[in-house]
Amino acid sequence: MQLPFEKHRSDFLDHLRFQKRYSPHTLLSYDNDLSGFSEYMHTEFPGLDITGVKTTYIRSWLAEMKEAGISSRTLNRKISSLRSFFKYLLKKETVLLNPVTAVISPKMPKRLPQFVEEADIGKLFSEIIFPEGFKGFTDLLILKLLYSTGIRKSELLGIQEHHIDRSNSTIKVLGKGNKERIIPVSPALMNDLMIYMTEKKKLPGNNETGHLIVTEKGTRPGPKLVYNIVKKYLEQVTTAEKKSPHILRHSFATHLMNRGADLNAVKELLGHSSLAATQVYTHNSIEKLKDVYRKAHPKA
Repeated sequence: MQLPFEKHRSDFLDHLRFQKRYSPHTLLSYDNDLSGFSEYMHTEFPGLDITGVKTTYIRSWLAEMKEAGISSRTLNRKISSLRSFFKYLLKKETVLLNPVTAVISPKMPKRLPQFVEEADIGKLFSEIIFPEGFKGFTDLLILKLLYSTGIRKSELLGIQEHHIDRSNSTIKVLGKGNKERIIPVSPALMNDLMIYMTEKKKLPGNNETGHLIVTEKGTRPGPKLVYNIVKKYLEQVTTAEKKSPHILRHSFATHLMNRGADLNAVKELLGHSSLAATQVYTHNSIEKLKDVYRKAHPKA
């Protein structure tokens, strides 16, 4: 079935892929959102041209999904995808107005990011026994990097050896939208990195890619392998519902805020484009203060 607006959708996705350099995961989300919208338009308004899309049509599409039980978070993402799509078409002068402008996004329920307690992180690095040899060293280094720097899983896998600056004790990370940021690391972690890169040279496989993290065969690990490694060890120290690489990022930020770190500094370390994304961690800190108050204040 040839979906409506196919040429425009294809051009837009190419724009995101080659001009904006969005990740494959983000591109897939845009593709799915726009495909769903196109299918709805094809069913409800067959033969409709892109210039004929009205705000009311978009609202009816959203209403149908809401009735089907689609969450507000997902609906907001779809609205954002559609808004960006029509903004692109407006800039290309394919349409004269953006019909998504008048669409009101549903309110989002506040959800605090989950994190691993500091005591449990302490157990992770002091009590858990890692396998001997290069594999165990790799598992431990992955966990240390994720928690000590707050980087994303994709950023971890993208680190090259030349991104490690021993003299300044920093790592260069390539984040979303190919934005670079420099993250400080502790002397202990830097020492681990130096030892790891030395041990890599002894592997039978030839790591020609230059990636920092490799398997015992000298090849770059996939995202699923990193996820499984993190999950395996977190299951031994925490009862947190989520046990993914991203929860270590949340833990990194939450623990910094709990210890009085500057909000703007945490924003830069995480690579957020605005403070709004970082401020959610202040709520976790406030909850911690409330807990301390309830337990310690005689009149609480």
